[in-house]
Amino acid sequence: MSQNTGASYAAAGVDIEAGDRAVELMKEWVKKTQRPEVLGGLGGFAGLFDASALKNYERPLLASATDGVGTKVDIARRMGVYDSIGHDLVAMVMDDIVVCGAEPLFMTDYICVGKVHPERVAAIVKGIAEGCVLAGCALVGGETAEHPGLLGPDDFDVAGAGTGVVEADRLLGADRIRSGDAVIAMASSGLHSNGYSLVRHVLLDQAGLSLDARIDELGRTLGEELLEPTKIYSLDCLSLIHTTEVHAFSHVTGGGLAANLARVIPDGLHATVDRSTWTPGPVFDLVGRTGSVERLELEKTLNMGVGMIAIVPQESVDVALTTLADRGVESWVAGEITERGDHTTGAALVGDYAN
Repeated sequence: MSQNTGASYAAAGVDIEAGDRAVELMKEWVKKTQRPEVLGGLGGFAGLFDASALKNYERPLLASATDGVGTKVDIARRMGVYDSIGHDLVAMVMDDIVVCGAEPLFMTDYICVGKVHPERVAAIVKGIAEGCVLAGCALVGGETAEHPGLLGPDDFDVAGAGTGVVEADRLLGADRIRSGDAVIAMASSGLHSNGYSLVRHVLLDQAGLSLDARIDELGRTLGEELLEPTKIYSLDCLSLIHTTEVHAFSHVTGGGLAANLARVIPDGLHATVDRSTWTPGPVFDLVGRTGSVERLELEKTLNMGVGMIAIVPQESVDVALTTLADRGVESWVAGEITERGDHTTGAALVGDYAN
């Protein structure tokens, strides 16, 4: 009897059985994210979400966003830690959605790997599911793709897309902002998920620091600091909307604080943020000092300690700060909205950071 030596999917590097095993391992975590509107379970060709609840809206607007976590996945790969990266993915997607005042509803993910290691894939999905719980949304499905030959056996990347809903007359944004409004900053949990190409270049490539090295000023290893999950503000922002008047939010991601804040400032108005109202965490100084990175370049690349901005009328400031404090979110009045002068742009940072 001749042995079959023909080509096969497995010989090409794709392990279907490992993919099935990964699905089984992730099911318990996906189940924890379920909302009553979710129909069916994991394994279908499409996730189903019962939209009949939207009949309670006068004019429901669907908000959609998609994102990834950039080169932060390289840190996770090097450290062999895969669950926290899912928090980052949910934050990057759902905190964009909540900016317009929308309630996050559901999310899907896409995980691309060089080789399916079921436990690793399940750990990534575990982190995504935990993030969805923190954001108040359901994880209704996803896709795991194995790309041998394009990615190394330990390489991977993640992306996701989400959907939320907001009543049309409660849509937040530039048209609500008025001169005299306060700019409230919400503290970031660290670097979040932006600027890692610069961070990796400075700390790992140029300085040659080890991810296992304990950095005294950080109070932990460099790897632990760099993998700190992105804070998810979705439910905090929704709580603000429900307790007081909010005119706009700005999610501070790629481009830094000033550039992201400028995206929601209308023509004719200007946002001024006073650096002296906070001290960026030590990791920002570490990157700047180690790489001799100029402050403007840092501020264009990193969040500098502020992950989300709320713009509220002055009479809402006290309630807003109290609401955020009750939810464990560090926040403060960082600036104000004024009439735009002839030579001003949409948003600017002034002063020096507090010591």
